[in-house]
Amino acid sequence: MGIKGLTALLSQHAPNAIKEHEIKTLFGRKVAIDASMSIYQFLIAVRQQDGQMLQNEAGETTSHLMGFFYRTIRIVENGIKPAYVFDGKPPEMKKGVLSKRFEKREEAKAEGEEAKETGTVEDMDRFSRRTVKVTREHNEECRRLLKLMGIPVIIAPSEAEAQCAELARGGKVFAAGSEDMDTLTFSAPILFRHLTFSEAKKQPISEINLQAALDGLEMNMSQFTDLCILLGCDYLEPIRGVGPKSALKLIKEYGDLGSIVAHLRKGMEAKRAAKALAEEEAEEEEVQQSEDEPAATSDIERPDVGDDSDNDDDEKKPAASQEATPKKAKAKPKSKAKGKGAAGKRAGGIVVPEDWPWEEAKQIFEHPDVLPADQVELEWKNPDVEGLVDFLVKEKGFNEDRVRKGAEKLQKFLNSKQQGRLDGFFTVKPKEKAAPAKGKADAKGKKRKGDEKAGSSTKKTKTK
Repeated sequence: MGIKGLTALLSQHAPNAIKEHEIKTLFGRKVAIDASMSIYQFLIAVRQQDGQMLQNEAGETTSHLMGFFYRTIRIVENGIKPAYVFDGKPPEMKKGVLSKRFEKREEAKAEGEEAKETGTVEDMDRFSRRTVKVTREHNEECRRLLKLMGIPVIIAPSEAEAQCAELARGGKVFAAGSEDMDTLTFSAPILFRHLTFSEAKKQPISEINLQAALDGLEMNMSQFTDLCILLGCDYLEPIRGVGPKSALKLIKEYGDLGSIVAHLRKGMEAKRAAKALAEEEAEEEEVQQSEDEPAATSDIERPDVGDDSDNDDDEKKPAASQEATPKKAKAKPKSKAKGKGAAGKRAGGIVVPEDWPWEEAKQIFEHPDVLPADQVELEWKNPDVEGLVDFLVKEKGFNEDRVRKGAEKLQKFLNSKQQGRLDGFFTVKPKEKAAPAKGKADAKGKKRKGDEKAGSSTKKTKTK
């Protein structure tokens, strides 16, 4: 899921943090790519014309393998060396999010079945994409493929994007590659997005610089993490009633998430108390009104009346009683107090759940479970051509000629000596103040020491 609304905030408040590149301009870069995100992306995007996933004759899904094989070759052809990082065990806090995703998939399955009967092809395709689930088998097959291709594979202890960020911080790679913006929240110095997108989409690679983002937002890393949690992340739902603009404003005003939560909860309590008082006053007013009104007509004793012939005044008496009846306001049923429980929280507009453990979420972002970068070795090797043919062609039904040509490209570009990047040879330094010309006075009208010595030696020569 990533961080809700963060891209829009950066575009508005820190535009210098975002740059766009053609993939060919990134030659010579090493990138740690979030493989788990890529698998999901390929299962959704790599499909047949009818919208169904690619399958071989045995009915096995091959969209993920097709995506990894050809998109990785494209990356390598452009002089980039990718390393893929796979998810490990998810943090405990993420289990709630994962269960909700499961529920949504089940709902989409049911809607998809209905769409088969009554919907259009577009409806069926949409529901089909919403039911995508990355399985253990998908992960194992992708790891096997990448190793045969000679591409480094790392299995993270926990979150893949956190491990990508660690490798970038440790200098093992230039950038982390992922579509999830929370990669920045894990302190990745550089994030590449859209790196594994299809070339047909003509989507430029988006580079986001963390330090430039912090400078543009005018906050430190701790505040940035607080902002991301407030916007809504994989571990906590956002606070209802607080959008991206409000979140940024609150961080600017109160400085940290702890102060913001205290302020919002105090405001909620005040609103609930004010609402409860207003409802209490309304009830008292209602009771007072009922006491001041005459009793209902049905409670007034009425004299016995005979038949119509014995009561000449009957036509007048009912008239009086009929006038009295509509004047009586019926007592309104007492409404339940909305100042209590969840209803009272909704009435306040902004809702901070009682159980909203933002401190735990921040701990995960600041101290994720990762392999230290200095303990990870990344090595790009020659592809195992025959191994690729056995796996992709014989087991999965790929075209042998295409697989062999793809392997040739891998071998050519992974082993070729790449032209070095100019920014790898030069370091940009701030401009130094130009020294005054020789023999000329500086800003204070004094000559430089070297010029004074030169002048004195000249005078001595003349004396001789």
